[in-house]
Amino acid sequence: MELIEIQNLCTSFDGVPVLRGINLTVERGRTMVILGRSGVGKSVLLKCIIGLISPDAGSIRIDGKEIIGMGHSQLYAVRSRMGYLFQGAALYDSMSVRGNLEFSLRRRELLSDDEMGERIEKQLRLVGLEDAIDQMPSQLSGGMKKRVGLARALITRPEIMLYDEPTTGLDPITGREISHLIQSLEEQYEMTSIAVTHDIGCMRAIADRVAMLNEGVISFEGTLEAMGKSKDESVQRFIDSE
Repeated sequence: MELIEIQNLCTSFDGVPVLRGINLTVERGRTMVILGRSGVGKSVLLKCIIGLISPDAGSIRIDGKEIIGMGHSQLYAVRSRMGYLFQGAALYDSMSVRGNLEFSLRRRELLSDDEMGERIEKQLRLVGLEDAIDQMPSQLSGGMKKRVGLARALITRPEIMLYDEPTTGLDPITGREISHLIQSLEEQYEMTSIAVTHDIGCMRAIADRVAMLNEGVISFEGTLEAMGKSKDESVQRFIDSE
């Protein structure tokens, strides 16, 4: 059953079309990876899904509910079911690792200090950063920041997870570690996810299905096996670049 349904989604900036009629569905409990070159609108699509950008036309349904045109309180309720890993992790520089996770939790749940502390420590153990709980973002490597960003996104136990270039800016080894960590956490939490990336290795690690965003439209959508057999030129360029 589809949890996310996107139909004829169009978005432009200053009259320049970016998304030209996106059609995509994501089944409950599955991970869709959207591939595409830099600048083709992958991040724009994610921000439309979470309601940070209002599209020019089209439909986005989450669990059957149309989110385009929703009021603020309704949209907040939908967003509360989602986690979002930003491309640059987007940690609050003035807060420690503990503070970043605590801030996210306080916005969503009423917990005692002890409950909150236990939840934070457990989440950091899952991403292998329990010893960094009192460090500041400036003390962390790029890979550690990604892990903290992932922990912060998952600490509210979202039903839907959106990943914006989860491995960008990382060396290949750290990128693989993050990809396999995402795969492990996806299985544990049984989430429905969309990840946008141009990293073929990340795609192979986490995808159930793959879509290729090319010139504002989805030019291919299917399984990893079907992708390998695709004659689509943009798909083949990505495969050959691995």
